Amino acid sequence: MSGSVRRAAVSGEMSRALVLEEFGTLPRLVERPVPEPQPGHTLVRMLASQVAHLDLNVVDGKFGILPELPAVPGTNGAGIVLASDTHPEGSLLRVNGKGLGLRRDGCWADHALVPDAAVIAVPEGTDPALACSFFSPAGTAWAAVHSVAAVQPGERVLVTGAAGAVGSLTVQVAARAGAEVIGVVGRAEKLDHVPVPAKAVLAADMPTEAVGGPVDAVIDTVGGPVLRDALPLVRPRGRVALVGYTAGREFTVDLADFLLADVSLVPVNLMTRGKEVAADAERLLTELTAGELSLPIERYGPDRLPEAVERLRKGTAVGRAVLDLA
Repeated sequence: MSGSVRRAAVSGEMSRALVLEEFGTLPRLVERPVPEPQPGHTLVRMLASQVAHLDLNVVDGKFGILPELPAVPGTNGAGIVLASDTHPEGSLLRVNGKGLGLRRDGCWADHALVPDAAVIAVPEGTDPALACSFFSPAGTAWAAVHSVAAVQPGERVLVTGAAGAVGSLTVQVAARAGAEVIGVVGRAEKLDHVPVPAKAVLAADMPTEAVGGPVDAVIDTVGGPVLRDALPLVRPRGRVALVGYTAGREFTVDLADFLLADVSLVPVNLMTRGKEVAADAERLLTELTAGELSLPIERYGPDRLPEAVERLRKGTAVGRAVLDLA
């Protein structure tokens, strides 16, 4: 069906959207007209949308790129094509990039009108919640393990935030690379969520013999004091890949000790590495769909956004939080 025919079908219909009206508050669930199709854009019926820490930074007004308000947050989503001059109607796709949820309305809505270039097809039958949430943890895990930390078989690798989405996949990717993995979590109730075969350790026990001695590399997904405590565990000439900062945006290091330790500390920024890891991330999606890898996902209706946000802020969420819009 052409976009012009579909335009008549959606004209006048109403759609739910979570609209942010003031930074530092949560978006409000409202009804508004379905966006009108436009050339160069794809109208998507959203089925799922990720609630990520990046999105919360935008909601809080604490990210480097912010939208003009009112705005619909949500930087990642998945759904089906309703109208497009480029993408087949009815096809399943993920939506990301081109300023979505940052410079323009994002994915926390039943319908989204997005630039054609922000649409990427995914295999039919893929769980929409997985489709909208896999790329960042999969791409980040691959880049951290292989491109930045350059993990080799037989090395000892410590992964912080090992029950989270990125940390969980990083544990699995590092183990596949032949590493002995220690998975660190901040809460005792998360120990059972660290993927096998990693040794699960509480962050409070990290500087002790619980870790089992020096490590060759750290992949840190939480930052703050956890990163500070992990640095002394790395052997000389070892590597630290910094992925996230949910435990704190800052940490203090004694530069004299840091120089003596001779440890490389390198950030992993998926915004600059997305293209180079895209094929690897898509391969991991196939393995996630087949159950060969796992990515924990918590699902919430749009009316339960406050609950999802609270669990993310408190650190009690396990894996990805996703709005189920189906």
